[in-house]
Amino acid sequence: MTLDPVHVDSIADLAAYLARQVDDTDHVDVAARVWADFLDPLYGPDGRTVVEPVGEKRLRAVDAESVALAEPPFETTHGLDSGTINPTTFKNGLVVDVAQAAMAAVPSDLDLHRHRTIVAAAHVNDDTIPLDEPWRDVDEGYCRRRVLQVPQLNRYAEGIVHALALYLAESAHALEHADEVSDLLVLDGPLYPVELLNWRDRDAELQALAEELQPRSVVENYLRLVESFVERGVPLCGFVKNPASTRIVGTLRDGGHGIDVPWTDDTALLTRLLERPADDAEGVERRNHGPDARRTDELTFTSWFVSRGGVDATVAADGDAYGVERKLDPECYETCFCAVYEPRTDVLYRIETPYAFARDPDTREAIVRHLLGDVAARRGPPEAVAKADGLARIGATEKASLRQRFAETLDSDEVRRYDDVRWGDEE
Repeated sequence: MTLDPVHVDSIADLAAYLARQVDDTDHVDVAARVWADFLDPLYGPDGRTVVEPVGEKRLRAVDAESVALAEPPFETTHGLDSGTINPTTFKNGLVVDVAQAAMAAVPSDLDLHRHRTIVAAAHVNDDTIPLDEPWRDVDEGYCRRRVLQVPQLNRYAEGIVHALALYLAESAHALEHADEVSDLLVLDGPLYPVELLNWRDRDAELQALAEELQPRSVVENYLRLVESFVERGVPLCGFVKNPASTRIVGTLRDGGHGIDVPWTDDTALLTRLLERPADDAEGVERRNHGPDARRTDELTFTSWFVSRGGVDATVAADGDAYGVERKLDPECYETCFCAVYEPRTDVLYRIETPYAFARDPDTREAIVRHLLGDVAARRGPPEAVAKADGLARIGATEKASLRQRFAETLDSDEVRRYDDVRWGDEE
């Protein structure tokens, strides 16, 4: 016990003070005003369209039990995910992260589940040491692996090796097994590699790195993936479990729209918009939060929007797509999204799909209906995503073991920090 009762009471008093000062009773009205007045379309400070509806702009609800029991629009679903051991620095100067990607099928396909793509991204401050290794097959052809040497840089080495390993493994695995998807592919996470796209808006060193071959080739993989699915007429989407976008609130805050937004990200805004009180009668006390204070019998969700702000600007029709040639009409690649709120767990999810699929009313309705059914049935991410996550995840014990094997093989200890000693390896 680190706090005495008097300390607990004192902290509670602080919470009471903050509650008196921060009144969120009008936030529902602010959210409703944003929805009604600013999203059809939402303009940035330069007059450029940042968010725009695809079809009719609507707030929708569906009975959780009914949609969970309904016949799914797609007979089969595939999920894709990539997991890493986490970036690790060794005393000999090597910085490395290893990612493995896997694809899951619903219904299960054990042969497909066995396939893996493994990428080790490595950084060393000596350009005379060649680390690149081409793709090699192991496990009787069920696994492909390679080593990717990342460009030299003074900072961000751990973040760079992590992003390149993760996204190269995921995109390469998706391209290799794309033809095995006949109905719907759901990526565990965003549609595009947002960390790589973010580099262009960071400091000069990361901006320079964004011009290198490795990140551009990874981004190209995702564009080719979109093209592959569009050409075959098979929908592709991303399911974002922890959306952190600030496209809407950032634009409203910086664009001179004459409205003060109290939220730090779009998730908070959309959650407030989609959450409904348990009693719809006028005068309900909105400050009483919790599962008993909101309706939990229905999932609520938005209609679809095109997003052209932030990292989505790179793949917008007027963006340069990271310098990669686009084989389809540029607008086909634009990121479209809808938000889904699960009231029983009080969690908001974001579904993304290219405009090539979202522009068709039947396709975008089938995607959201299918994923709504899964979310309602599981009270969480779709089954294909959960299965892919389970296949690709590298557990804490495995991570520690792999890092130790690296240390022994390299004959160099891992650089340890106090938090490693204090917390150990945790999931």
